[in-house]
Amino acid sequence: MKKSESTENTIIINREHKDSLFTFLFNNPAALKELYSAIEGINLSPDIPVDINTLTGILIRGQLNDVSFTIDNRLVVLIEHMSTISDNLPLRLLMYIGRLYESIIDDEKRYQRKLEKIPSPEFIVLYNGKERFPDHKELHLSTAFQNTEDLKLSENKIPLELIVQVYNINQGYNQQILSKSKTLDSYSILISKIWEYQKEKISLEESLKSAIKYCIENNILRDFLKRHSSEVYNMLFGEWDFEKEKAVAIREAREEGHDSASLEIAKNLLAEGLTPEFVKKTTGLDLETIQKLSLK
Repeated sequence: MKKSESTENTIIINREHKDSLFTFLFNNPAALKELYSAIEGINLSPDIPVDINTLTGILIRGQLNDVSFTIDNRLVVLIEHMSTISDNLPLRLLMYIGRLYESIIDDEKRYQRKLEKIPSPEFIVLYNGKERFPDHKELHLSTAFQNTEDLKLSENKIPLELIVQVYNINQGYNQQILSKSKTLDSYSILISKIWEYQKEKISLEESLKSAIKYCIENNILRDFLKRHSSEVYNMLFGEWDFEKEKAVAIREAREEGHDSASLEIAKNLLAEGLTPEFVKKTTGLDLETIQKLSLK
């Protein structure tokens, strides 16, 4: 298994890709251990190692807000999600986990006769968008399968399943989790302040600056924000601008008469890195609409 290059208390800034603030904050073993313990409601031993093995550019086209890591013989895929939660997340994660296992398990071990033990997978999504969402929801890959009632299954077991745990981390939700992870709670407060200023119809630039200023003045991620204020601002601006452009593109496409199912399929295919031409052939959408959705 590949070893992480991260040190216990160091934040690694990936300058080759568009990191999100979420990955910027949690791309280190100490923060991930705190966050994972809070979500699972467990106390991990201090000497349990955390190996970060995130695959770049797979889940979100042009914007990386996922962290993958191994901890206590578990392979965890963790995603922060500001957009509407898609029911196709389990399908996307199925594609992701195959590539992830391929990256951490040697070729020889895959083909040997002896059983190779692999870390158990877990899929966690942290939602902090502005639409109403419950504290917790499970998404199942099997809900996408066609004609399952016709399969002759032993004890009604589905041959393949993948379950995604989605947690709402907005302020006022999942307080037990937030109370056990100071970093996550602080991040949640920062995001909530941005949404709050946006509701007041303040410009995006002023909303971000005001939220960062509020957090510094109230000792919320103070040292971190003072140290990385310009980088944090640029990351947040990129994320918010990306979400705004995507929402406009989807609204325009719907106004032009495209059904939501085709749009959702197109978004997911683009997120997997497939070409606009392939998406056009698959969904029937025109190239102009697809290019708007791709938001390169």
